[in-house]
Amino acid sequence: MRTELAGDVTVAARTLLGATLQRGEVAVRIVEVEAYDGPTDPAAHTYNGKTDRNWVMFGPAGHLYVYFNYGMHHAANVSAGPDGRGSGVLLRAGEVIRGIDLARQRRGPAVVDRDLARGPGRLTQALGITRADNGTDLLATDPATDAVRLLPRATPPPKINTGPRVGISKEMERPWRFWIADDQHVSAYRRHTPRKRRGVDPVTD
Repeated sequence: MRTELAGDVTVAARTLLGATLQRGEVAVRIVEVEAYDGPTDPAAHTYNGKTDRNWVMFGPAGHLYVYFNYGMHHAANVSAGPDGRGSGVLLRAGEVIRGIDLARQRRGPAVVDRDLARGPGRLTQALGITRADNGTDLLATDPATDAVRLLPRATPPPKINTGPRVGISKEMERPWRFWIADDQHVSAYRRHTPRKRRGVDPVTD
């Protein structure tokens, strides 16, 4: 699987659909992702080069990059592409296929099954992923106890749809969001809308 992740980032994104992200007793089938290609993609965290925050994306493919998004929740990415390129795939949504009771404890008792991992922040919360997991080799042959692991899919999805990415203000129309067609666990699409300050028309940056 690392070979597929180390190639073109859009191929890596498609490879992750249907794969399983697992931590302990909770496992999530990945149903929606977004691709980001550092040196050619102004929306990527790595577009302006390597930093203390994004260094994982510049390393080997198949490692976990975790960041705290909008001061609200963690988001998980899988490093992709050749070493040093800074490409990666954001994990947008999934279906909890094992450990649903623990996932619900983390997400809240009133959350319906469909919404347990339906969105980047919900997915990491269901799996208990935090910044402490940043840099984890998801494909390690001898993983640490309770480490986050990535397991390849048994069969490819019957159909994959593509469309614009979500919640970004640059390269919004690049069709690099990929999802399993007709899967109820895919997140709702919301086009980025710049916040309007009083007396100022909204503009994109």
